[in-house]
Amino acid sequence: MSKTLVIVESPTKAKSIGKFLGRNYTVKSSMGHIRDLPKSSLGVDVDDNFEPKYITIRGKGEILKELKDSAKKADKILLAADPDREGEAIAWHLKTYLDINDQEKCRIEFNEITKSAIQAAVKKPRPIDMDRVNAQQARRVLDRLVGYKLSPLLWKKVKKGLSAGRVQSVAVRLICDREEEIEQFVPEEYWSLTADFLAGDQPLTAKLYRVGKDRAAIGSQEEMDKVLSGLSGQSYLVDSVTKKEKKRNPSPPFTTSSLQQEAYRKLGFTARKTMQLAQQLYEGLEVGKEGVVGLITYIRTDSTRISQIAQDNARSFITDKFGAQFIPETVRKYENKGKTQNAHEAIRPSSVLRTPENLKEFLKRDQYKLYKLIWERFVASQMSPAILEVTTVDIKAGEYLFRATGTVVQFPGFMQVYIEGKDDDTKEDNDFIPQVQEGQSLTLEKLTPKQHFTQPPPRYTEATLVKTLEEKGIGRPSTYAPIIDTILARGYVVRQEKQFTATELGKIVVDLLKEYFPEIIDVEFTAGMEEQLDQVEEGNIDWKEIIGKFYSPFQKKLEYAEEEIGQIEIGDEESEEICEKCGRKMVYKMGRFGRFLACPGFPECRNAKPILKGIGVKCLECGGEIVERKGKKGRTFYGCSNYPKCEYVSWDKPTGQACGKCGAMMVEKTGKNKEKTITCPQCKNQK
Repeated sequence: MSKTLVIVESPTKAKSIGKFLGRNYTVKSSMGHIRDLPKSSLGVDVDDNFEPKYITIRGKGEILKELKDSAKKADKILLAADPDREGEAIAWHLKTYLDINDQEKCRIEFNEITKSAIQAAVKKPRPIDMDRVNAQQARRVLDRLVGYKLSPLLWKKVKKGLSAGRVQSVAVRLICDREEEIEQFVPEEYWSLTADFLAGDQPLTAKLYRVGKDRAAIGSQEEMDKVLSGLSGQSYLVDSVTKKEKKRNPSPPFTTSSLQQEAYRKLGFTARKTMQLAQQLYEGLEVGKEGVVGLITYIRTDSTRISQIAQDNARSFITDKFGAQFIPETVRKYENKGKTQNAHEAIRPSSVLRTPENLKEFLKRDQYKLYKLIWERFVASQMSPAILEVTTVDIKAGEYLFRATGTVVQFPGFMQVYIEGKDDDTKEDNDFIPQVQEGQSLTLEKLTPKQHFTQPPPRYTEATLVKTLEEKGIGRPSTYAPIIDTILARGYVVRQEKQFTATELGKIVVDLLKEYFPEIIDVEFTAGMEEQLDQVEEGNIDWKEIIGKFYSPFQKKLEYAEEEIGQIEIGDEESEEICEKCGRKMVYKMGRFGRFLACPGFPECRNAKPILKGIGVKCLECGGEIVERKGKKGRTFYGCSNYPKCEYVSWDKPTGQACGKCGAMMVEKTGKNKEKTITCPQCKNQK
């Protein structure tokens, strides 16, 4: 019998795949890339049509020797890297190193690590797709030219250790532009008026909706007083009652981007953590008698397509579990937005029968949370729409019209399993509406006028930044997490209360790039470059042609900037905190765990301390102030400002209230539905 060598990227993946293939197959891991551009030099010959100079990655010697030895013993070699551009490039480097013929059918792909998928893949090998490889090479070379040419300029003109990337710089610009919008925002006053009625003995709440024929728009106290005066002595009659049936369809199954957004909204996971956990679920975990098995499909995808088999299995499962009324008459199909790699599927469980409850004992807590999110989203995506009854009651009082809206779920449909999270705090109309009739008189209990001010656009969170990058075509699914990590590590932005704020350094770098390298920092230019890389993958454009058109004007601007930009001094941002050792005002500095306070008198005075933010609560143990602190992994916790004299700490936000049973400090906990409870951490007493 002939022997076949299968090469994948990771040992976990090798272990998972090995159990599905017979003894005539040997599965080895390359441990990721085996060749790359050198770190110590540009690695791209700009005089030889941008030919990349790949070198073997340091430390890969033993792995490569093992792969070479295994290849000599094999009659056939199959390269099974991930089914995307980067995976194709890894396979191409392996093919080159192992001297496999260019036309050899050595590449296999699979979207999930299951027995059927692996056994089907090994029967359908194909040659390496050089269009995909070249698209990856173009991205790598472009990023290298921008990074290795621009970064030294920033070191020289601004400060050491900075970097400028083709995609990361645009992400920083988005955050800086939002900061500018917030700074320039001028709030406008407006008022709302809520009326509380009694319909018989049932309460009914409505809001002022119209004044005459116009929508209610009250801009000042004087205008509100005029409205209240006009309502004085008025009787309130039900003008109309409208009931409409409304269908709500489920969200599509996850793509990489939507998974990162929803995991952030619902689980509080960063993009990096989400992708690390998803990788573990994809590559395979030990699940009892089944052994090691891949629990979800491939995790880097922008497609919402679902295979026919997966859909059929889901419909059968839903019918058995919930009933035939919970499946739509026709199979759900979701439209992909823009260009997608439709050979991929959406992210879904490899088997819908592996319910989260069945797997809970085998998974770590966070693995379980993410798997449950993916499983529920997929199952819900194949279910019937929810049927809602929306009731609208209009109430007349002279020329004034009040409106009450309530929503009742008539049939839950997909909502039985899953409801998508939101980025804002907007609430749906779900108030109970009592039975009322047209012409019915209502008793006014009270009118509540309330002053408001328009709010500036919110700062980006991880979820909204990823969403914006995707919408604007910046980067690709696999790049969002590294982009966020890089801009935080460079100190261009900081994360405060889960929102990104641009630092002074970030603003300086963005302004400099805007002036001298407008294309690099331009959203549309960067999105257009991504489209050209897609065209390379389609085989429509030569990849070196793209690089050539970009590099020539870029090099000229680089030379001009080198001459024109003077040395930029970045002053430390001063705080109001006084150094207790020397009396100077302390300044903000950036460290590996974020910003901290340091004395500007360094090196004479080396005083430094973390930035402490009070929460307006006193410590019950010593009377000190409770402040926010950061753990080594960036997680927020709460402690006493008198530490180390007072060692009070809590992961949950303290309230300042003493427990009525044991006297311990009560804390604020947030439940699954974002409902907050006041709980004692010691005796579990709740309020």
